[in-house]
Parts: sequence; structure tokens; C-alpha cells
Amino acid sequence: MARSSSCTSSWARRLPCFDGDSSNRFSGRNLAGDLLPSLGATTQQPPKLRKYLVSPYDPRYKVWEIFLILLVVYSAWICPLEFAFLRYLPRAPFVVDDVVNGFFAVDIVLTFFVPYVDSKSHLLVDDPKKIAARYLSSWFVFDVCSTFPFHSISLLFNRHEHSLGLKFLNVLRLWRLRRVSSLFARLEKDIRFNYAVIRCTKLISVTLFAIHCAGCINYLIADRYPDPRRTWIGAVMPDFREAGLWVRYVTSLYWSITTMTTTGYGDLHAENTREMLFGVAYMLFNLWLTAYLIGNMTNLVVHSTSRTRDFRDMVQAASEFTARNQLPQQIEEQMLNHICLRFRTEGIKQQEMLDILPKAMRSSTSLYLFYPVVQGSYLFKGVSSGFIQQLVTEMQAEYFAPKEDIMLQNDKPSDLYLLVSGAVDILAFLDGTEQIYGKVAEGELLGEIGVMSNKPQPFTFRATKLSQILRISRSKLMDIMQENREDGQTISSNFQQKLRMEQRL
Repeated sequence: MARSSSCTSSWARRLPCFDGDSSNRFSGRNLAGDLLPSLGATTQQPPKLRKYLVSPYDPRYKVWEIFLILLVVYSAWICPLEFAFLRYLPRAPFVVDDVVNGFFAVDIVLTFFVPYVDSKSHLLVDDPKKIAARYLSSWFVFDVCSTFPFHSISLLFNRHEHSLGLKFLNVLRLWRLRRVSSLFARLEKDIRFNYAVIRCTKLISVTLFAIHCAGCINYLIADRYPDPRRTWIGAVMPDFREAGLWVRYVTSLYWSITTMTTTGYGDLHAENTREMLFGVAYMLFNLWLTAYLIGNMTNLVVHSTSRTRDFRDMVQAASEFTARNQLPQQIEEQMLNHICLRFRTEGIKQQEMLDILPKAMRSSTSLYLFYPVVQGSYLFKGVSSGFIQQLVTEMQAEYFAPKEDIMLQNDKPSDLYLLVSGAVDILAFLDGTEQIYGKVAEGELLGEIGVMSNKPQPFTFRATKLSQILRISRSKLMDIMQENREDGQTISSNFQQKLRMEQRL
């Protein structure tokens, strides 16, 4: 993992190093950890780190971090178990602990060679002195204490193997849980993973760990009490110390769960002052934990159901509005269809996605999506590709539900529409009744007569099934035509030719 140094600017050495293709890291979907180069930086390629340093973005270092997370999970489970249940324990489990501590000791040394991201500049700092100073002034002491093999050292001096003070020092290994918290924080920002699943996994993990620790501590209190029969477990199991580890552990979890869920106390309850005090502390902790769980779950549920609730409220309000004002059934159907369609289109957020993109990206996306259908329209036959490119950039896609009016007869011309998919009827009032004058096929224009002639619309256009339509305002269309006079003349010629053909028919 060593790197050679070849940096030419003051900030260049603060960027991460990559193996092989330098674009690999940027091709992923998790951009939360990507570095932000300083403004005005002109370096073309990410420079390499100094010699003997390990890039925090190196895939091998990522695998090492995941491996340590697995060891943290093991430590979080075994540490309270050893603290409470394994009073007279053979040497073997502590040998495994020493091996695990050895891996974390290696990580302590490795941390001195891993650059860090500065919280102010958001750049990678690879100065060994700054790396060491930062680590020594932050988590170094805690990491050493959580890794030091107190139990094995005590055996060299013939200390009592099951000393309570010694076991309490071993509990310092729980400091490693901060790695799990950091892991969940990164996963919540990673768009490759479902946010709700990550949050639920975190809540379940916190709950299980709290149940495990509380059960172990309560058993420890009973095991250390002078009179075993005056304990919560000794009252029902007088010889509980002779029982198997599995029986004692399950009984402790049972007490912990019933206390957390407030379904106790019945068969297992406090028998002495120590257990009562711990029970009070545990139940007060449960108040906070329950509020934390309920608050998080409520946020997840509300986030997933708020749109549906708002939609149903809007439908109910529309129905009440039409009934209160005695509107015709046709208008009511149009209103409800529009609300339902709006609910569906808001979920996919197509137009919102285009609006947040930079202009160049929005133009290229619109050009790819709309260019063929716009180019095939009669009004734009023979115009330049640059004109169509300007046109599609200003167009917006809209959806119209069945029986919904797109524009009404005698309306002032404000927008030009192009039918991409669906079906639209052309309606006109003849002899006081609304009659079908014709139909608009896919790829044809709607309302171009009013837009080009600057006269009120001569027809009503109504969708007969779900239709996707491109819309551009008349003012923007005229501005583009004025900027491209030759294309504007071509469009006017196409329009006049179309009118003459219709007059002949």
C-alpha cells in the first residue's frame, strides 16, 4: 500500500491516491465520502500520497475496515457475557480475545499511516505529523485501553482469574462500538442501500444489544449477591449456578425482554435492594430507548405514507367541493382524474429531476428524449438541428388524464402542445352542442393555429386516454424564431402550406 510522492501544488498532496484507473472511485454511487477540491485547483489527475501512507479509499483498506466491524460485533456480544456468566472460565475463550485484540492493535498502528479528511477544508491531509497529532489528541488513549489484554497480563502476576475489577476493565472493549455507529452513518448516506432497511437494522441492533447487556448485568448482580436464594433468579432456581450456561443466559434475556416491554413483573422480579436499584435504572433507560424507537419508526412510517394521506385528503376535498357547488359530473370526473394523475406523476418526479440539472445536462437529456418526435412534426420540417435543440430545451413534458381538457375553444393562445403518446379529440361547438371535429394522432401539434395566428383557439382539445404531451410557451417559441430568422420563415411557410391544404379539403 506504499505510495511515492510527486506533488506540485500546496493542496495536491491532500487528495486521495488510487490504484489503477483513477476514475474507479468516482464511478460508484456513494459520493458522500468524495473529496471536494479547493476552488481554482488546476491539477488534472489525483496525485499520489506520500510514501508508506495508506489511502482510506483503497479497496484493501475498506476490506480491513469491514473485517474489524465483524470483530466489533463479536466483542460486543462476548464482552458482557464474560463479564457476567463466565465466572470460572478456562483459558481458551481469552485466547480468542487476545487474537481479536491483536487485530485492533494492528489497526492502531495502521491509523498513524492513514490520511484523514479535514473537517474545515474537506481535503485529505497526508502530513504524517498532523495525522499522528490528530490521532493522539482524539481516540488514541481510548483505543489502547480497549485493546490492552488486561486478563492475560493479570495471569502473569497470578492475579485472581475472576476478579470483578479485572472484568470491568475488559468492558472497555465496548468502546469499539463507535465503529459500528460510523458504519451505519455511512450506509444511511449510501444510495445503493435502502434507507428504511438500514434504519430498521440499526434500531433492531440497538434493541438487541440493550437487552443482551441488561440481562448480563442483572445476572451478575444475582451471582455476586451473598444469599443466592434472595435473588431474582435464585427465587425460582435455587441452584442456578449449577445450571448450564444456555439456561442461565436465556432466563436473563427473558427477564430483560419482559422488563423492556413492561409485561413484567410476574415469575421473575427483584428480591433485594441491588436488583431493585438496577431495575429502576433499567426502566428509566427503557423510557428513553422506547421514545427513540417510536420516534424513528414513526418518522419512517410517516415518510412512506404522507403522500398517500395527502392524496386521499385532496380527493375527499375535491368531492366535497363539487357536491357543495353542484358541479356537473363531467367536471367532477376531470378534477378527480387530474388529482389521481398528479399523484402518480409526482411519485416519479420526472420534471423535477430535469429542473435540478444544469442547463447543459438538461439540454442533452431533453435532446435525447424529445428530438425525434419534435423533428417529425410538420411545423418543424426543414428547420436546422440547432433550432430543434433550442426548442426541446424549453419544452416540458406533461400528462393529461382521460376526459381532461387540454385547452378550451376561444382561449387566448399561450402554449403550443405536441402529442407524444395517447389520444386527443378535437371538439367544436356547432349549433349549441359540442361535437367531435377530428382526432389528433401521436406526433401531431395541438393549438398551433391560435399560436401562429395569435388568435383565440378555434377548438377544444380533450384527452380520451392517458396522454403525454410536450408544451412550450408561445413567447419562448417566438423568441427562438426571431433568433433564427431562416428557421422562423420555414416554420411560417410550413404553417401556411398546412392551412391551404385544409382549406382545399
